[in-house]
Amino acid sequence: MDFNRRKFAARFASVFSALGVAGIVSAKGAFAEPASQNSDIVKLNGEGKPGSEKDVIMPVVVHNGLIYVAGQGAHDSRDPKEWTIESHTQNVMDKIKKMVEIGGGTADTILQANVFLTKIENWDGMHKVFATYFPHGGPSRTTVAVAALPGDSLVEINCIAAVARK
Repeated sequence: MDFNRRKFAARFASVFSALGVAGIVSAKGAFAEPASQNSDIVKLNGEGKPGSEKDVIMPVVVHNGLIYVAGQGAHDSRDPKEWTIESHTQNVMDKIKKMVEIGGGTADTILQANVFLTKIENWDGMHKVFATYFPHGGPSRTTVAVAALPGDSLVEINCIAAVARK
């Protein structure tokens, strides 16, 4: 059997990777200190103020240079006969943009978005409006149809964005 240092290193690395050890070993080979569980997690409400322990869902969570935005829906108070996917998508994207900015990012720093539609037939209308928010190219995106959304919204979107460098 031909066993050399390169094969040993590859097998050794794969074992550590499988065990998840690679993430806790620093570049110098010593074990890194575990990070404080909550010291670098910032939870913000829709006005950009710190959330309280009574808040079950926070619209914006910032951690390790990433901004996590909870699902935003249109919650349209108009008569449902007046609803359009375009107006709901614009409403939701305006909220997404605001939440990302609260977290320290911009529309250009949105990395990934999940779109939930009550009707897959609304994909074209949603996509046309969605695209207008990303003139420099959009994020990766998943779009799925669901049975219903809170507040009878036609669309709900959540996303992950990077904090913009200053």
